[in-house]
Amino acid sequence: MAQNSIEVPDLNNLEVGDDEEELFEGSELDSAAADETPASGGDDFMHTDDFRRLFVEFVMVDTLVAMRWLDKKWHAVVEKKLIEFEDEPFGEIIVHGGNDISYEEATSDARKERMKQVTKVIFLLNITKVGERACLYASILVVVDIPEGITSIGYRSFFRCSSLKDISFPKSLTSIGNGSFSNCSSLERVDLLHTNVRELGEDAFMDCTSLREMKIPDSLQTFDDGDGGVFTSCFKLVPSAIDTEWGHDSNAVVAYLRSIQ
Repeated sequence: MAQNSIEVPDLNNLEVGDDEEELFEGSELDSAAADETPASGGDDFMHTDDFRRLFVEFVMVDTLVAMRWLDKKWHAVVEKKLIEFEDEPFGEIIVHGGNDISYEEATSDARKERMKQVTKVIFLLNITKVGERACLYASILVVVDIPEGITSIGYRSFFRCSSLKDISFPKSLTSIGNGSFSNCSSLERVDLLHTNVRELGEDAFMDCTSLREMKIPDSLQTFDDGDGGVFTSCFKLVPSAIDTEWGHDSNAVVAYLRSIQ
């Protein structure tokens, strides 16, 4: 056998022994063998040190299948996780740890191709931001649930997520960065009312051409309009009498949105 290669077992012929329950006894995942769902919805194993050592950012759904055989201590949790994916399209998962992605990496051909397959984003525990360009070009990503504790969404985090329709924002959120949701052309509604957002960056919702409803919190005070404004080309968001062309006044848009809440 060549050096650095490993022998891959035939998964079809693997058998699970009668003493399988002993593998979980006394471990942190002992309770996962029972019927109840793990505390954080079945994602517990993705927050372990072992998982972080083995996987960086992209995790194939097939990887979960392999883990079900290759690491018995995760067996029950992975089994529950696979059930969640039964009705989802085949794709990749991003496990995001709050790190920024450089322009060079984010725009590389290899990463752009992988991002086209991303169907789910999982945020690691105890992070406070969504990193710059974290989900750039994730064109089939539909739903994002940003967890409590995150205070800022970075530059172009969800740029050109053209299928994105449903975003849950945490109360802890205070800042949405430049271009964060630019070109999210399927996004129809944004509810920030329950958040503590104080700042919207330039082009934060530029070219969200389907956006027709946005709820704004009282905490919002600052717009980094730059040269373009926050809501460029959001033509369905406000009446035609209110300008949303490049260089528009974001204060006028927000004033209207507040008037109809």
